[in-house]
Amino acid sequence: MTLWRESLSVGGGARCESGIANHTASHARVKDMRFTEILRLALDSIYRRKLRSALILLGMTIGVSAVVVAIYLIQGFNAYVDEKVAGIGSKSFTIRRFSLEDFKDTDTITAAQRRNKDLTLDDFEYLRARATQIRELGVRVTPVPSQVKHATEILEEVPIEGATANIAVIENTDIADGRYFTETENKARARVAFIGAAIADKLFPSGSVVGNEITVAGLPYRAIGLAAAKGTVFGVPQDNFVTIPLKTYANSFGPLHEQRSLYFVATAVSEDSSKDAVEEVRFLMRARRHLRARENDDFGIVTPEAITGLRDRLFGAIFIVVIAVPSIALIISGIVIANIMLVNVTERTREIGIRKAVGARRIDILKQFLIEAVILSVIGGAFGVLTAWLIGHIVTFIFFPTQLSATAVVMALTASGVVGVSSGLVPAWKAARLNPITALREWGV
Repeated sequence: MTLWRESLSVGGGARCESGIANHTASHARVKDMRFTEILRLALDSIYRRKLRSALILLGMTIGVSAVVVAIYLIQGFNAYVDEKVAGIGSKSFTIRRFSLEDFKDTDTITAAQRRNKDLTLDDFEYLRARATQIRELGVRVTPVPSQVKHATEILEEVPIEGATANIAVIENTDIADGRYFTETENKARARVAFIGAAIADKLFPSGSVVGNEITVAGLPYRAIGLAAAKGTVFGVPQDNFVTIPLKTYANSFGPLHEQRSLYFVATAVSEDSSKDAVEEVRFLMRARRHLRARENDDFGIVTPEAITGLRDRLFGAIFIVVIAVPSIALIISGIVIANIMLVNVTERTREIGIRKAVGARRIDILKQFLIEAVILSVIGGAFGVLTAWLIGHIVTFIFFPTQLSATAVVMALTASGVVGVSSGLVPAWKAARLNPITALREWGV
């Protein structure tokens, strides 16, 4: 009997040790596969609850797409202003009768109208003879509407511009055909015309522009050049014009003041000296007009920096709202996710109870619900970026160019991930803390 017991004891001990070893090995394998298993359970839960998953994805998609669209619309708008309006690339600036600051309100514009004088050709010659920081200085005249005719085709209210020949160099004019007029033609008051693409399309729908004759305000002009098409700036056509030499313009339309006022366009010797050029022009104009130290300028200098500064002042508050509103939408999406996940926890009380009863730990339950929330948020973020990309293409086609930047994408996906973790944390914590006995009793198990 004693021998049998010893034998049983030895055999049982061996089997026990073998069982412990097997259990340890099995536990190690389960531990290694735990994340994969949790991920599978999370994906299975998302798939089985299609409607709720779709609602979460919809909310996140709307929130993320709104944020991304807001970011790159602002970026696109700023770049558009820099390129199309401010002329940042050429570093040109203009000298005008009024400055941007004169248009703050009705009082400032009224005071400026009393104080500021029209620019004259004498002012132009004065600056050109004395300025040392200016590479090119040209003149433009405010366009006047007039009739333009070729054969039987008549166009009314076409803007007719007057300019010096070097304006083509200063503004980097893109010429599609022919050439710009020369300074010799300007001095000779030659009747030659440089035509915008929109005018050419209407007057010469099937033929060449260069060398043909057009009639401007009843006088014949020879078309010598065609401008490359520019499209529109904020919906305003940029190809609807006819430009003629400055002195020809004065002969045809009268004195260069009031409605036909002059303004000067200048470029600095170098990009590094642009500020010096602006200050030199200001000093020379004040000296020419005998302004005392305390008197305001009776002219305006408009630089690319001034235009972008005005843009920032006018649209700064709007940009904040544009970013804030979609951000609120993203936060609301997080709240929606949290609410749906809380309902999800309540409906899955039995499942959680069974899992905990068979050995699932709190951390396992916590991971499962968090992974569900993060997966839905990241997928929603990806759909949001795709939706924003499509909206951006529509805006580019209709209004102004936009570009989906890497910064906006990273910010959107990061935000969606943060929202997913934040909104899933409370439901996951609630699920992890459920008492398995209580959970099973509630479901009659």
